[in-house]
Amino acid sequence: MLGQKRIRDYGVEVGELQTGQYNAITDVAGVTVGHLTLSKDDIQTGVTAILPHQGNLFKEKLIASTHVLNGFGKTTGTIQVNELGTIETPIILTNTLSVGTATDALIEYMLDQNPEIGRTTGTVNPIIGECNDMILNDIRARAISKEHVFQALENTASEFKEGTVGAGTGMVCYSLKGGIGTASRVIHLEHGAYTMGVLVLSNFGKLSDLTINEKLIGRTVSNAISNKYEQRDKGSIIFIVGTDLPVSERQLNRIIKRTVTGLARTGSIISNGSGDIAIGFSTATKIPHEKPAKCLTIPTIHEEDIDLAFRAVGEATEEAILNSLITATRVNGRDGNERPALAELLKEYKISLT
Repeated sequence: MLGQKRIRDYGVEVGELQTGQYNAITDVAGVTVGHLTLSKDDIQTGVTAILPHQGNLFKEKLIASTHVLNGFGKTTGTIQVNELGTIETPIILTNTLSVGTATDALIEYMLDQNPEIGRTTGTVNPIIGECNDMILNDIRARAISKEHVFQALENTASEFKEGTVGAGTGMVCYSLKGGIGTASRVIHLEHGAYTMGVLVLSNFGKLSDLTINEKLIGRTVSNAISNKYEQRDKGSIIFIVGTDLPVSERQLNRIIKRTVTGLARTGSIISNGSGDIAIGFSTATKIPHEKPAKCLTIPTIHEEDIDLAFRAVGEATEEAILNSLITATRVNGRDGNERPALAELLKEYKISLT
């Protein structure tokens, strides 16, 4: 998207299902993504905002679920999502020590849109995800402000940058530069065609584990650079899964658990120090905030249809991670710490992915 060279441009086609128009989470109708990037000297961080639909999310909630692969993380809002099965705010991604600021900003954003919150109805459940960018970013500076969150929310679009941008600006993946990546898959069932989109914030893994197209590319790259950037496997990855598939929150939870298959195919062992968390939503049904006079009707697929969804989310997750790596650019950040980009190393050392 937006002229960036993605993993398919290197001859790597993940899986067997077709992609959507953008091969992005925004192939799900109504979903948009926005970034705010801070990249100067020791400050290498940012904010990424995901809008699940373009209406008022508090008044028209969506079926949602979350799943923890490894709980070394500091998200907000996931307890209520799993209890009630709905999401009622946009999703904000940022660095670990800016979760509080992002939460405050998202609450303010929702209060401005909904004057009834805290007056004639209850409060609001903001959804924030994070990864630790302290290698490249001076995370103690807490450079993210509420205004940065507002800017990310107000500038979302169907096409957006990947790699070293927004919340991904200071992230490190497989010892190289990581960040934001996305992909999508289209599944065809008897009752229609549906889209499964994934966006990742990648910040995990060590280089020698990196696997692309079933090749141990990480070992090849690591040997070429004399293990210069190899490091202990710790960090995090956040998976945002969006779909228009009609599902219950239970079915959605089953689907987002399968992000682990895509993660594993890139070489991850889901290490002790990595917070690996999936947040999913379906746009197929809007749940009104106000209780209607009649019972709600929520269409869902039959369980026999769900294997295609499992395949789709795994394929899209794997490709999203690879896109986060291949679109990233080199960063020189805090205290002179640096991380090169996979694309530049492939070119420099004439390494093929196919």
